[in-house]
Amino acid sequence: MPTRNATAHWSGGLKTGKGKLTLQSGVLKDAGYDYKSRFEEGPLTNPEELIGAAHAGCFAMFLSSLLEGNSTPATNLEVKGDVTLTPGEAGPTITKIVLHLVGEVPNITKDKFEELAKDAKAKCPISKALASVPSVELDINLK
Repeated sequence: MPTRNATAHWSGGLKTGKGKLTLQSGVLKDAGYDYKSRFEEGPLTNPEELIGAAHAGCFAMFLSSLLEGNSTPATNLEVKGDVTLTPGEAGPTITKIVLHLVGEVPNITKDKFEELAKDAKAKCPISKALASVPSVELDINLK
């Protein structure tokens, strides 16, 4: 499997500096990020937002595979990843991630959908990489 990469550039101090993020694919090129967008409210991106997107995307793909293997492929999976960054004496820490799942899956029971969703949460590569986060929750809704 190929190695993927992203590049971060930062200029200046923490609170007054600015940065740019670029993904290898070029889908995100020179996307701005700064202190305000990370620790307050601002219009630019931030690392936690990107972690939320990565986790949601990985989880959705893994769950899709499990559903297909169960002969109940999804019509639609919508996943939102909420990532909480909490200040602390040792520096800011990601303390909580919530994956909000809304699925449209014909011919599946609610129990089976929940079982496969929990399995996907445990086994997707991004979940494994984020295993040190104290709380990773899954909010499951089947339409």
